[in-house]
Amino acid sequence: MTAFPQILARTRRQHDMTQDDLARRLNLSFQAISKWETGQSMPDLDQLVRLANIFGVSADALLGHAPTPARTPYRQKYDQQAYYWGVAPSTMCYEVMRLRPPTAPLCVLDVGCGEGKDAVFFARNGYEVDAFDLTETGLEKGRRLADACGTKVRFFQADALTFRPERTYDIVFSSGVLHYLPSALRPEILASYQAHTARGGVHALNAFVQKPFLPAPPDEESPCALWRSGELAGHYADWRFHRFSEEIFDCDSGGIPHQHCMDVIIAEKP
Repeated sequence: MTAFPQILARTRRQHDMTQDDLARRLNLSFQAISKWETGQSMPDLDQLVRLANIFGVSADALLGHAPTPARTPYRQKYDQQAYYWGVAPSTMCYEVMRLRPPTAPLCVLDVGCGEGKDAVFFARNGYEVDAFDLTETGLEKGRRLADACGTKVRFFQADALTFRPERTYDIVFSSGVLHYLPSALRPEILASYQAHTARGGVHALNAFVQKPFLPAPPDEESPCALWRSGELAGHYADWRFHRFSEEIFDCDSGGIPHQHCMDVIIAEKP
């Protein structure tokens, strides 16, 4: 878990605010903000709530608290020998390759990589890849897949609710994961990925969308929070869109045919 001083400093910078700017919003001295960011003191409850309102995040997010399931819903599924999601890459991978071919060294972050099929695909095609997931059994299968394909991926265990990148990436990729992000944490998490993306870099993301005419899937996991139509794109209003689509597709996971709705974006940082 990241400490409050680091989260505060990072969030302030992401909002293009100086310590003096933030101090004026709170009617405090910039020295008070400096002490918070260096861990010499902490805001009181009222100040913490005001900070959360200024940045549009929850107080829990500022404190680094996020509900983490004791057991990921995929652990048992990944325990089987076969690859639960198969080993064929997502179609988004090919779209990313067409848009940003690895003619020069490009770094990819795969958010919630599962068993590693997409991460390994990127690595096999010449990208430098970091990939994380909450489930260690999935990561271990990803490492085995990379070894079998004669390539390398830096797999590591992390929770998407609390992980924030420290290096800059050319591509941020995530498929089938964002519905695990609580609404209150989404702005801060996506802003963190955006801040750690190089100019001209690309985000390729999808999110399951709530539609009142679609019944809940029979294998719906908890906790999850479906997105609203267009919500994901709204976080990229200043980026150049190469794709923004919404699609309803058939699925038979859980052994019962049903449908999902998904928003997909591929956007470029100006």
